[in-house]
Amino acid sequence: MTVSITWEQASARRLERQFLANPAQGGTAVAEVVGAMLSAHAQVLSAAEVSVGVRAAGTTRVDVRAALWEDRSLVRTHGPRGTVHLLASRELPLWCAALTAVPSGASPFAAGVRVTEEQAGQIVAAIGDALDGVCLTIDELSEEVVARTGPWAGDRVMPAFQDLWPRWRQVLHRAGQSGALCFGPNRGRKVTYTRPPHFVPLPPQEAVRALVRRYLRAYGPSTSAYFAKWLAAPNGWASRLFGELSGTGDIEEVVFEGAPAWVAAGDTGFPQERVRGVRLLPYFDAYGIAVQPRELLFPGDAYRRALAGGQAGNYPVLLVDGVVTGVWHQRRQGRRTTVTVEPLGRLTARQERELGEQAQRVGDVLEARAELVIGTVTAGPHA
Repeated sequence: MTVSITWEQASARRLERQFLANPAQGGTAVAEVVGAMLSAHAQVLSAAEVSVGVRAAGTTRVDVRAALWEDRSLVRTHGPRGTVHLLASRELPLWCAALTAVPSGASPFAAGVRVTEEQAGQIVAAIGDALDGVCLTIDELSEEVVARTGPWAGDRVMPAFQDLWPRWRQVLHRAGQSGALCFGPNRGRKVTYTRPPHFVPLPPQEAVRALVRRYLRAYGPSTSAYFAKWLAAPNGWASRLFGELSGTGDIEEVVFEGAPAWVAAGDTGFPQERVRGVRLLPYFDAYGIAVQPRELLFPGDAYRRALAGGQAGNYPVLLVDGVVTGVWHQRRQGRRTTVTVEPLGRLTARQERELGEQAQRVGDVLEARAELVIGTVTAGPHA
């Protein structure tokens, strides 16, 4: 008999597995929290620090940075969708094998700008060689890549931010996804790159299958289309992959809110009680990005206010009982930060009290004294 699952049940399990129902307690490694999230979006490092911090009691940005730059249990590199994420170092064999196995779409660049697959391979290899054991700025890395490949790699033909970048930079994200590159600590105001700890990648198909199972355990029930959206993969490829995994018994079909969906095989246990509570999630938090259906996570006015053209992550969100019910923004001045929260409905006295605790938690993560203001957020997306 096919298992039937409601939104409330799915939401409760996702919140529990994301450490959003009950934050991880002392002794839980930062890398374990990031692993439960299936990576933390880190284009802006402070947002990733908040993502991790609200899931782990007592954790601050110092702990996240120590995991990155001291014990190297985390790496900051190009992850899902080619964007910058924090990944657990021990999971690089899975991530890099799976990400490089995802078919890439057509190049967005003009014919005279593109590199061939052979050239892309040369660039990635040159990046890995140049960064082995050192940290380089982008200009220093560019010199090394051109020296190892040829002048063609340095041709300034790639349009970017009202400028032209050298040709080789169009595959920078592929170097990150393959394990040839990750971010290093800043050198003053300059970003640096280095190479992550050496590892042996898993066989590609094994890694892809494992990633699907991990995704479904974290965010299931889900569909191949939602998985493709989360990973920025072709829909047809994802559909065939789910068909194969169904045939091998890796995944199991269920009914989710009246429609077919999938969970990892045997993973059909769901809480019967709805998770209550208030949480503040930063820009591009994993929960807001991955949880589907989006119209149930962003119900009513939240879909209009907290999304930008249907895209999640552009605004930090107020989460109440597992759904988005507002947006927020924090502005730091010295050792203080003002956390302005715009609820889209009336909060109970208990929820307002929890909101104050959550604002303080954000301040603690960022090592600042937080002041909560309940009012209109005037900042736009990405502000």
